[in-house]
Amino acid sequence: MSDPIIYGPAYSTYARSVRLALEEKGVPYKLEAVDIIQGAGNAADHLRRQPFAKVPAFEHDGFALYETAAIERYVDESFPGPKLQPQDPKQRARMTQIVSVIDSYAYPALIGKCVWQRMVMPMIGQATDEGVIAEALPKIETSVAALENLADPSGPYLCGTAPSLADLHVAPVMAYFSGTPEGQSLLAKSPKLSRWWQVMSARPSMAKTQPN
Repeated sequence: MSDPIIYGPAYSTYARSVRLALEEKGVPYKLEAVDIIQGAGNAADHLRRQPFAKVPAFEHDGFALYETAAIERYVDESFPGPKLQPQDPKQRARMTQIVSVIDSYAYPALIGKCVWQRMVMPMIGQATDEGVIAEALPKIETSVAALENLADPSGPYLCGTAPSLADLHVAPVMAYFSGTPEGQSLLAKSPKLSRWWQVMSARPSMAKTQPN
């Protein structure tokens, strides 16, 4: 059996979520860089893997897959190691809900607007557009409040006492967002989310997948 291959850059939050799943399961894998900032997502070979020019794409023993949530579930269900989906149906539903909140609402606001303006624009030599952040702030605040509300109060993880795909989906987003002034301010007002982030950010899998 060959090692799984992830096609995507180390800096991608979604590629990191898949890497976290593989690290938590103890599965060796290969990371093939696809620099989407430089336009590599539109290369013909990548579009054959992912027709929407997004990352990551995934391959394992000839089985090709894209969409992060689908890849995460495949990893959890195809390899030995700790289970990353709760057995309790209510906790599993909560896990799926949190993943959907990230994909549908939080990522576009927290990463696509706030982190992009605070971190990426200066990195590529352009000015931060404060208007973009101000416009996105209501959705940012709603997204963080939703995650705070959905987090299991007994913790320490989002869906209970063990890490799940919800934690692996949220953590790469929080790793960037917590480095912005908006992220620091909102985390300080979100006690469950703040406690979760202290625990989650200290996991070995997070250190092993830290982008440069």
